Amino acid sequence: MAKTNPFQFMQQVRSEAGKITWPSRREVMLTTVMVFVMAALTALFFFIVDLLIRTGLTVLLDLVG
Repeated sequence: MAKTNPFQFMQQVRSEAGKITWPSRREVMLTTVMVFVMAALTALFFFIVDLLIRTGLTVLLDLVG
């Protein structure tokens, strides 16, 4: 790998940094809302699964005991 001097390195860094495209405010807000929606849906899913498992085990243990 070829070594570059610090000046060339900084030029390359500035050149690459100029290629960055930042998301718009609308895109950031939309993706933030989507993350919260998906987190809520995931929490709801696991709550329902937990409720079903707990109910099933309670019924099963009542039958046995």
